[in-house]
Amino acid sequence: MPSPRSIRPSCSQPLPNPPSSVSVTAASAGGSQSPGDLISCSGLPASEARILLAHVTGWSRTELITAPQVPLPEAQEEAFATLAARRRAGEPIAYLVGAREFYGRRFKVSPAVLIPRPETELLVDEGLAALGALSAPRVLDLGTGSGAIAVTVALERPDAHVTAADLSPAALEIARHNGRVQGARIDWVESDWYAALGARRFHLVLANPPYVAADDPHLNQGDVRFEPRGALTDGGGGLGALRTVIQGAPAHLEPAGMLLVEHGYDQAEAVRAAFAAAGFLGVRSVSDLAGIERVTRGVLPG
Repeated sequence: MPSPRSIRPSCSQPLPNPPSSVSVTAASAGGSQSPGDLISCSGLPASEARILLAHVTGWSRTELITAPQVPLPEAQEEAFATLAARRRAGEPIAYLVGAREFYGRRFKVSPAVLIPRPETELLVDEGLAALGALSAPRVLDLGTGSGAIAVTVALERPDAHVTAADLSPAALEIARHNGRVQGARIDWVESDWYAALGARRFHLVLANPPYVAADDPHLNQGDVRFEPRGALTDGGGGLGALRTVIQGAPAHLEPAGMLLVEHGYDQAEAVRAAFAAAGFLGVRSVSDLAGIERVTRGVLPG
């Protein structure tokens, strides 16, 4: 039996004239199928198909819904068909359109970086709250990837001096692009965690390190299959990179400075123990909207 995504219904139906609000002349471009046709034939959930079609056409999703029978140029039909096939094969939507929203802003992404997750916004929320009224704080984002965390902090706190580090030159290229486009002032550093930071100290260190165990079956399922493996797992039990970040933090935090890390759903207890062993005080974990302990924080003795 074919999979649901391989079933492609007929697209033949009358095509009325396009509304004046949409500047597409399909007849002259050789197109014959409308957005409604392409969405229903895509083998994808309609919501996903609309995202891809909006990317190809430049139309808003509202236009795709309100003008579903406007014929499209052949080049757009072909471009959409290619993207739809890649999506049916499992490629993440974010990589197909080259962007993902985070904290209300659009960030460029590629297979060189982890796709920003909504749950990581909790790490940013907690970090911004930790800065409070501190003037001109120095903030470090370790393993910055797309730069979403660093850029967000820099824009939400324009007085902050933000440094973002990543070992991957390809990831840093994406992060720098996002910083430029968003107008964020950030010091980008190629570094294996703290290695290239010298004696620099910060009031706040944020990290979303790879924390998935190497044998976790989810690494071979869904969108995750296409993301950089090194940004997802430490190659071991999932706590290795977290411990490296935690153990190295005291040498790079100011007195009373704070460390916040994101971690897995079942790692909070082990992470709190690592914080305590590194000498942090006031250690506690914060739950996300799903009730999962997702972020742990601690304060260096002042």
